[in-house]
Amino acid sequence: MGCSPMTALEMADEAVGAQVRAIRLSRGMSLRSLARAISVSPATLSQIENGRTGLTVSRLRDIAAAMQVSVAQILDTVVSDPESIEALAEIAHPPPIPPPADASWRAYGPIEFDPVLQAALDEFLHIGYHGASVRGIAARAGLSVSGIYHYYPSKQHMLLRLLEYTMDDLLRRAEAARSEGRDAVERFRFLVEHLALFHTHRRDLGFIGASEMRSLSPANARRIAGLRNKQSQMVYEEVDTAVREGRFTADKPHERARAVVTMCTALPTWWRPHGPYTPEQIAQQYESFALDLMECRR
Repeated sequence: MGCSPMTALEMADEAVGAQVRAIRLSRGMSLRSLARAISVSPATLSQIENGRTGLTVSRLRDIAAAMQVSVAQILDTVVSDPESIEALAEIAHPPPIPPPADASWRAYGPIEFDPVLQAALDEFLHIGYHGASVRGIAARAGLSVSGIYHYYPSKQHMLLRLLEYTMDDLLRRAEAARSEGRDAVERFRFLVEHLALFHTHRRDLGFIGASEMRSLSPANARRIAGLRNKQSQMVYEEVDTAVREGRFTADKPHERARAVVTMCTALPTWWRPHGPYTPEQIAQQYESFALDLMECRR
């Protein structure tokens, strides 16, 4: 008599176990360290990952918390074959994307993302992060689902890398713009110009940054929010200095400065490359708006 076929529940346990293992490897965690974090033996965790024991909702939540991901992220991970799972261990920390070799913070050249990241960006822009699937991204990139795992272990990793690149480029340019200013008002002007240029020239990345922060896991969201705060803090510091020097005379300067930053970061929601204004014209307009809002003494 042959072996009985797997039940639907057993198949589900095996699938989720493989997803747990894939995420664990992608985060560089050992079997022993994750087992310790959820208070089970390594043997028990191994059985979970291999689908040999049932996985309760409560335990799945504990596993997700220990790996600093959501339950949805685990269940969203597509695992097509064992070799792709092992490959995740090698790509848990891929090298950073080099910034474009632009001569100035005002110059914007093309970005050369790898095929998967470019496909993910296009897919997120087309149907949103939650509507996108790893299979859809693979199809857009012209790769198999297993082939995608030679790049990124999940679409959460793709979104995080896109936002990390966005913030790295944004902050690099902000520091360069700020360093060119001769006084607080000029540094403020250059920061506003930089924000307007970035959110028009890098409109797609800016749009993803504004619309998909809610799709990040809590830990990833905290990381990106911290980088965002660095950019805003640069603006606030120059505003404070200009207020102390009597150059900005408006009341509630911090609230007005926040409005200026928000005005610039909202550009991707309406600005279009073939519209009536170039990025440089928009930057000039916004710089003037910002100085008026701060009631600047010229």
